[in-house]
Amino acid sequence: MKIRRVGAYGISRDEAGRVLLARNSSLSNFPGLWTLPGGGVEQGEHPDDTVMREFGEETGLSVRIDGLHSVTADVFRLPGGELEHTDRVIYDVRVTGGTLRFETGGTTEHVEWIAQTDLSELPLMPFTAAVLGVGEAVESDKPDGDEELLRPARVQRFGAYAAATDPAGRILLTKIAPGYPGAGRWHLPGGGTDHGETPESALARELIEETSQHGRVTGLLGMSHRHDPAALGPEGVPIDWHVIRVLFRVSIDLPTEPVVTEEAGGSTAEAGWFTLAQARSLSLTELAATAVERVGAERAR
Repeated sequence: MKIRRVGAYGISRDEAGRVLLARNSSLSNFPGLWTLPGGGVEQGEHPDDTVMREFGEETGLSVRIDGLHSVTADVFRLPGGELEHTDRVIYDVRVTGGTLRFETGGTTEHVEWIAQTDLSELPLMPFTAAVLGVGEAVESDKPDGDEELLRPARVQRFGAYAAATDPAGRILLTKIAPGYPGAGRWHLPGGGTDHGETPESALARELIEETSQHGRVTGLLGMSHRHDPAALGPEGVPIDWHVIRVLFRVSIDLPTEPVVTEEAGGSTAEAGWFTLAQARSLSLTELAATAVERVGAERAR
């Protein structure tokens, strides 16, 4: 069975440049491995709040977020046989208070400030090693045959979206098709990541499907989320829906006329290039409005 989860983690360094790591306990699926402090995003919780909550639970320290470091994803076979895909949101955080202590009765059992030169001596969680630049990348596990994706009544969906502009400063927007939430409003190109897919790969795929454009990621603008505990799922079945979205800054160096290429019945009706002034006059989703204002502020600097 294939399952999915979303986690938020923090990179914190002291004045000597040491990074704070936690060692997984026997209650973890990966006991004995060292990890960045953090953990699973609860239903309806913003990842920003998750990393501060988890950091406090695992280390006793309070932190503030300095910035979004990176987003990544991996797939591993759990001891019970499930194939787990985890979308991981990594923040740079700064300690603001508290006293360092160990978690009791949780999935970690020890925390310690570790020098960068000593990281290679520790058994690290693969994503932690990759983020900290230690060791080689570990290949994700693959599904066996026709393993089905678990579809619970409470769903967390991780999506990647683009605040994409061309050399003329126009922004790329997509119109939501009839029959989908927000129908008729203009949105950002992007969508949910598939099981085993990284956010960057999902974004590149969605850009092609929804707009026929090829872009390059130039940065991260932030995270957002939307929780609808009474959403209607397939066939009108109620579902507790929580979407978590990473917003990438993207440059389209060679823009073309946008064409929707995703299969008929998709959520995108049309796509287009707009000046920022034109975009502000449209009926925009909250995410699109945020992107337009951030791109505008970026150009005003």
